[in-house]
Amino acid sequence: MVAATGHADTSVGHGELIKAVDRALTTHGRALLTGPAGAGKTEVVRAVAAAAESRRETVLCLAPEAADQWIPEASAAALLASVPAAALEQLSGPQRTAIALLRREADAPRAGRDHVALRLAVVEVLRTLAARQPVLLVIDNAQWLDAESTDLLRFALRLTPPRVRVLAAERVQGGAPVGEPLCGPGVPAVRVPPLGADEVAELLLRHGLPARLAGRIHQASGGNPRLALALGHSLAEAAEARDSNAHHADPLPVSGQAREVARRLLAGAPAQARRTLLLAALASRPTISLLRRAGRPDAEAELAEAERAALVRVGEDGTVEFTAGALPTALAADAGWPERAAGHAALAAAVDDPVQAVRHRALAVDTPDPLLAAEITEAAAVCRSRGQRALAAELGLLAAERTPSSLAGEELARLVTAAEDAGWAGRADLARRATRAVLARDASPADRVRARLAVIDAAGQALGALDETFAYAMDEAAGDPALQAAVQLRVAWKHNLSDGDPVRSRDAAAEAGTLAALGGDQTAEAMALTVRARMGRILGDAGAEEILAEALALPAPRVPLGMRNAPQYLAVRHALFDDRLDDARRQLMVLLPAVRRTGSAEDVFEVLRSLTEVELRSGRCESASAHARRALELTIEAGLSPGPAWYVAAMAETMGGSFARAEGYARRGIQASQEEQDQVFLSRSLHALGLVELATGEAAKAVATLRRVADLEAAQQVVDPSILRWHGELAEALIAADAPGEAAELIEPVRTVALGLGRTGVVAALDRAGALCLSAQGDADAAVRLLEDTAQRFEALGLPLERGRTLLALARVERRRRRRAPARAALRAAAEVFERAGAGPWSELAREPAPGDGAGSPASAAAALTDAESRLALLVSQGASNQEAAAKLFLSVKTVEARLTRIYQKLDVRSRAQLATALRTR
Repeated sequence: MVAATGHADTSVGHGELIKAVDRALTTHGRALLTGPAGAGKTEVVRAVAAAAESRRETVLCLAPEAADQWIPEASAAALLASVPAAALEQLSGPQRTAIALLRREADAPRAGRDHVALRLAVVEVLRTLAARQPVLLVIDNAQWLDAESTDLLRFALRLTPPRVRVLAAERVQGGAPVGEPLCGPGVPAVRVPPLGADEVAELLLRHGLPARLAGRIHQASGGNPRLALALGHSLAEAAEARDSNAHHADPLPVSGQAREVARRLLAGAPAQARRTLLLAALASRPTISLLRRAGRPDAEAELAEAERAALVRVGEDGTVEFTAGALPTALAADAGWPERAAGHAALAAAVDDPVQAVRHRALAVDTPDPLLAAEITEAAAVCRSRGQRALAAELGLLAAERTPSSLAGEELARLVTAAEDAGWAGRADLARRATRAVLARDASPADRVRARLAVIDAAGQALGALDETFAYAMDEAAGDPALQAAVQLRVAWKHNLSDGDPVRSRDAAAEAGTLAALGGDQTAEAMALTVRARMGRILGDAGAEEILAEALALPAPRVPLGMRNAPQYLAVRHALFDDRLDDARRQLMVLLPAVRRTGSAEDVFEVLRSLTEVELRSGRCESASAHARRALELTIEAGLSPGPAWYVAAMAETMGGSFARAEGYARRGIQASQEEQDQVFLSRSLHALGLVELATGEAAKAVATLRRVADLEAAQQVVDPSILRWHGELAEALIAADAPGEAAELIEPVRTVALGLGRTGVVAALDRAGALCLSAQGDADAAVRLLEDTAQRFEALGLPLERGRTLLALARVERRRRRRAPARAALRAAAEVFERAGAGPWSELAREPAPGDGAGSPASAAAALTDAESRLALLVSQGASNQEAAAKLFLSVKTVEARLTRIYQKLDVRSRAQLATALRTR
């Protein structure tokens, strides 16, 4: 009757929860911890118990198992068996006898036992223990206490002193809680909340599972840590069985351990409620009224029971939503074909949407039917016109399955169309399924190529693992210029995204354009020109704009390869790079409704990403954060590659949210991009992380991170510094790390390129870093003049956050030369800029110094230290040796010694003790 051992650690995200339990125990002496199976109650209980033991309290642990609830007084016997023998010595004879009988014969008949003596004995034992030191009684899995033990403990706990505290943890179920009567009325109940998406990502990383799966696993698990881990392991095993990497959009296999966890959760609802839940699982948009029409007259009451068991959420409008996406999958899998077919038949007669009615009718039978297959095909066309490409793909596959073998041509056409719909929707699982079926038939080379291209299109950023698919597609496209052009376009995208090679990408795009012209495909020709223009911009080719203009001049009606690859969208990106933000925003607002109509989740994401970047640069952080949230939600919902969405979230948080959250998103973006071999967004997420590290004073870390960006961009042969503006940040980090000479060497060549290409915003950012370099080299007057000029240029460019950062830099320079009034004026101006923009983290950085922080004060003297000197001074004042400080700051010991000498001179101190005193005064 002890807690199960050997299960995975699911303790992520429980810090605040443990504090809440401790507060309840301190205030009331009793606490009830509730949550569904697998929520992490046991981990919380163990943490609270360990903390109590560290305070030298006596901790009594009781963890009954399911079978114990049927054995009278079994839990009481287990509890008393753990009590030290010394606590029993003072008991009276009848009490000792009662306990001895219970401990020896817990499962023997109860007749003949002195139950009054037993109750009094338990009271006396607890009092004896509490007289020596505080006692914490921990009862895990309280729902499995037998009735007799519950009654005995309730009696005993009423009579124990306040030094006996009780923590009862129990699983949320449909019935009344056990812990409340056990602990008494008014017991504080602390519910274990589900993990957030961030915490699920951390949990997966801790267990060595791919971070790119975190969004979908969070959705499927509902934040239940045990279910999340089970799903993650199931996906990893499925990937290993396929001898390939798990794709971020793969269906989550609710099998093995995952199905068992889901079953344990579903066991919290009565059998009748589970029948209603099955119908809800089979419906696309379940509501109470739909379930009633489908033959469940008591749906409302049954769903209320399921809601109490934390299985569903019922909205005010009657909509039904499962708390975990794996639950409907497990319900359907356990139901069996006859029950599922009957459910679909009932729903077909109850739904209002004709498309859903056809879908349910198709799922209610498993025999070929040419008329039904034709109806399903028509329904798929309706979905396509609505932009519901994923549903169109599902229906297309259903139509093919219901097509008789005598209509092989129609079946093949439906499979190819389903594959293309899946590719458009980013549903890699459906695209692979349809493509396997196409390749298993006597399909033409054109159909085989179209199906393979759908798999490539559905892969999102993860193109690095599809070399074999590319090879077959190129071979089968031979002799058809239009098909060859389509394949070469995807090759060009892969060279950029996965290989990080813009030269090869540009060359493949040029070949695609030639083939498209031969094949008479002007849309593909425009796409090829767009890739050439994009790569030309990266490579610093002055003719890139002319190539883009050529692409824009071609007729491009409906773009079958996605708006993200269209010249119109690249024109928006160029406007963003050039700081023509109003133009970019206006064009994006035109594109947003257009891409929503196409049903391409990747297109919608791309537009939301650009809107986020435009709004951030324009100083509208609240609007940018809203776009970033929608982009992240869409990514999870559609199963897109999460790396880009995490990068977007990191940038939005960096400017308008929280540096801590920004760091978390950036690190997950780095992890996901590495897993998918996405070189482009790996650079971007590293840049986001480096910016956070720079802003939070971690200069050495920022240098290391931003050098990785520099190395990646060098490997990718990126010339134009306006696309990813990391150069100024790296220079500032180098200056803060006391390497102004290296910063100057970085700034000059990049500044020359930026001037030559007319990238005025980049030049201004480099000038800000150059001014800090001048300050570090002792020319503060020149630094102030350059920073004041740079702030004005940023204002003219309409880049308020960059202006605010420049004013912050100006304040630091003025403060270091002990010019109090100008420093405060610059700080106030920066704070006003950040507050207008909604840039919360930066507003915190721009807070004015406390009163008394003027020239001549110890604080002012400490303020004269550079960032690098401040970090070293803090480490040394905390007791670090020169060698330890050198290791932590990635410096040589000689550099530490020289820097420490300068710190002593600036602060007018002569020892480490005096240094510590000076910093405490600060």
